[in-house]
This record gives sequence, C-alpha cells and structure tokens, in this order.
Amino acid sequence: MTIQAAGPHPLSVSTLRRLARASGGLATASVAEMERRYPWFRRLSADQRAGVLLVTQASVANFVEWLKDPQHSIKLTIDAFRTAPRDLTHWVSLRQTVELVRVAALVFEQQLPDLAADDAERTVLTEASLRYSREVAFAAASTYAGAAEARGAWDARLEALVVDGIMRGDGEESLLSRAAALGLEPAAPATVLVGNPPPEEPPEVLADIRGSAIRTGRGMLVGVQGSRLVLVVSGRPGSPEDPHWMIDAFGEGPVVIGPTVPSLAEAHRSAADALSGLRAVAAWPTAPRPVPAAELLPERALAGDPEAERLLVDQVMRPLAAASGGLVETLDAFFDAGGVLEACARRLFVHPNTVRYRLRRIADITGRVPGDPRDGLVLRVGMAVGRLARSRGLW
Repeated sequence: MTIQAAGPHPLSVSTLRRLARASGGLATASVAEMERRYPWFRRLSADQRAGVLLVTQASVANFVEWLKDPQHSIKLTIDAFRTAPRDLTHWVSLRQTVELVRVAALVFEQQLPDLAADDAERTVLTEASLRYSREVAFAAASTYAGAAEARGAWDARLEALVVDGIMRGDGEESLLSRAAALGLEPAAPATVLVGNPPPEEPPEVLADIRGSAIRTGRGMLVGVQGSRLVLVVSGRPGSPEDPHWMIDAFGEGPVVIGPTVPSLAEAHRSAADALSGLRAVAAWPTAPRPVPAAELLPERALAGDPEAERLLVDQVMRPLAAASGGLVETLDAFFDAGGVLEACARRLFVHPNTVRYRLRRIADITGRVPGDPRDGLVLRVGMAVGRLARSRGLW
C-alpha cells in the first residue's frame, strides 16, 4: 500500500511508519546539533532547551502528516509553534529561530534518506524536507509577527495608562513602574507638550516622532485624549529650538510646552501647566508655536488658574515690593503715562534718567522689560494679581 506524498512519487506505508518511529530521534539529533553549533543555545536553561525540543518534536510529527496531506502544511506548522512555551519568543529571537530551523533541516536531509525504501522515495523525502523547512520558517515568522503585534498592542495600552496617569496626577509608584515597563528612565527630566492631534494618519506621524526622539537619545510617551495630543518627553531639551522637531506630530493650532521637571514622577506639574496654557492660549492670537506655558501667565491668570496667579505674584509683585527705590510706584506711573518716559518722570517729580535707572532695575529683577508690549502685559497683570492677593491676605 502506498500514499501519495508531497511530490510526484508515492511513499509506502512502511516508510511513513519508519518516519513516525524515528521522529523522536530526529528531534533529539536536531537539538544536539543546535547545541554543537551555537554557543548561545548552550547558554539557554534546561527548560528553555526543552521548549525548543518540544517544538522540534511537534514539527517532525507534523512532517509525517504533511507528507500524507501537504494541503494542510500551514495549519500543521503553525500548530507546532502553538505547542511551544508562551515565552519562547522572549528568549529566542526570530533570527535565532531561523538558524535553528536551518540546522533541523540539515539533520533531516542527512537522516531521512536512510528511512526511504528506494531511490524514488529518497528523492521525495529530500524535496519534501526542503519544502517543509520553508513552511516552518514562514510559520516562525508568523508567530513572531503575532507576538510583536501583541506586545505592541499591550505597550500602546500601557502607554495610554501612563499618559492618562500623568495628566490626572496619579500616584508616583504606580506611574513609575508602568513607565519603567515601557523603557523610560523615571529619574530623567520630563517635559509635557499638548496640542491638537494630526487630522490624518496619526500612527505614521507618531511613529516618525518616536523615531526622532530615539535618535536624539530621549524616551517619549504619546497619548491622544479626545481632541488633544499629549507628548511626554524624557530628557532635558538641549536648546530653545529643540522642541520644534516635536511639533510636526501635532495638527493645526497652538502647541503649549509645560515646564521641564526633574523627574517623571513630577511630570503631572508640567502637564497641568501645559493644559492650563492650552485653555488660555486663545487669548493670545499671535502666540508663537510652540509656546511655553510660562509665557502664558497673564492669560492663564485671567482664566482663573491659581498656579499662574501664584507664579505672577512670586515673579513680579513680591520681588518689586521687596526692592527699594519706589519700583512699584515707578511702574504704575510708567504705565499710566502710556510708556512715555518724560511724562512718567513728571508724574513722579524726578529726572528722566532716574526713571530709566528704575526701569532697568525692574527688568533685572523680573526679567521683563516694561517698554516691551508683551512684557508690559505680564508686569501689569502681575501687579494686579499681586494686589488682589495682598488684599485677601495671601502674602
């Protein structure tokens, strides 16, 4: 009795029986050859090598079934990998798996001819082993691709949880452990950027921006939360122009950069300032893109952000009030005079050079130039917020 195999010649039932009986020996010989050829394979634990042996034994057994019905080749080869330990793809790479398949195919080619009844069957078995090894290699690639997709999906869910935790200000311990699982350095400085998501093909755009982050040696978390895109960048920006390569990830509209904080555990502070700035940036139509949240303090304070009010008091009103030389009165008079230096001097009954000196001191103390329109707005709002805070006994 004969059975039509994967080639033009039939295989006898006796040959198939010999193949079935020899399957264990073929698998053992294959693993022994793997150990002889590859030092990395010898370094695997006994359990890990046993997992490879299990896959090899299943592959040999399926080879016999495949000889009977080659139409089932894909199903059978994939089933061989389903018998493997679930973490096989974690400790044996795809390249290493292909090397192991090549060794097993070589052992098959050497030992299968001895199991054939005649020359015709030897030819059939040799050709079949080559075709089957190819099917096994494709099945391995499919298994690794599936594992990569699963890891990618899990990483995406975990990334979304970390970003959401940063935006909500979750507890430090859970956030850091999840971030570490994504490969981020929790102790590295962190900066949060927020803006509109891209209108089309966000996965491709975000993949490009992740690649840019990796090339600059930074980690990055990306999250799309409704109508906003959030980037959490690990690592301190190197220059004022540094964030500009990141804004390509965003769609049209403003992009706000939160302050850089010392570690990922404090990223929620950067996120809070960035979100506050995004809500208030509409009040500054000509704001640069991206704009630091620290440059939106007047708009944020007008929108009711208590953190912005506190920063304005600390940066403007408190240091000016503590300084000598009538700086607060000079600034009030300068603004009341419409920024005209001589008119300001007349209001204060001082020489214009005195006013110039005091304005320079104000710029040195606050970092804001009273004659600059934008800096003047920050100073005026800062003084107003400071007076309101003082009236409520807050400082």
